[in-house]
Amino acid sequence: MGKKNEAYEAELRTLQIALVESQARLIAEGRKVLILFEGRDTAGKDGAIKRVTEHMAPRHTRVVSLPKPSDREQTQWYFQRYVAHLPAAGEIVIFNRSWYNRAGVEVVMGFSTAGEQADFIRDVPAFEAMLTEANIVPIKIWLDITKGEQARRLEARVEDPLKHFKTSPLDAEAQKRWHAYSEARDTMLLRSHTPHAPWLIVATDDKKQARLNVMRHLVERLGVHGLSVSTRPVDPAIAFPFEPESLKDGRMAR
Repeated sequence: MGKKNEAYEAELRTLQIALVESQARLIAEGRKVLILFEGRDTAGKDGAIKRVTEHMAPRHTRVVSLPKPSDREQTQWYFQRYVAHLPAAGEIVIFNRSWYNRAGVEVVMGFSTAGEQADFIRDVPAFEAMLTEANIVPIKIWLDITKGEQARRLEARVEDPLKHFKTSPLDAEAQKRWHAYSEARDTMLLRSHTPHAPWLIVATDDKKQARLNVMRHLVERLGVHGLSVSTRPVDPAIAFPFEPESLKDGRMAR
């Protein structure tokens, strides 16, 4: 194992210890934490979530990845099926894709109407404000990947039989509709980045550094003092708060 990988494994362990200790305090205090992982296909959501949750308390940690809505769910208030999975006291809930499907894939693929999409983007800041008023801490993370790296990872999926369940009929559309996804992402970030529920942008072409910076951010946001380990700050070249200027200065994948 090379020195670079040794350094990664050492910091990964330190961050996992910090998260475990932070969660112990959250459980004791009855805090409610909600983490949303969003991003294009292959951006690294599964890998990041796996490292974050690997040593967490199973009874107090839930990862939610909802399937296509049923016929009944399609007639409900849009946020209704997500509300059922929100954290109770002492819980951390992680959404591997969330209600922001309506601002991303549904816009690009036409899975909902323009009216439904407009209603969503108008209502989501108020919905998330209600979560914070209910003492739920929302942590929103957008994993950003370049077009070339996404193409490489999509090809690797097809060639690797162990990644069979990662493939999807929508994979072929990810590259064809790259610019449409970029436009949907930009609108979503601009309209839903608020003081009570801000977005963190993480560049993920380097998976390992992306994971470490996601975990650094979570340790910072959980804000537990007196940990037995010291963690490094987020690298602003890899992970940074969303700002409208990010869309213009080349920091986000076009």
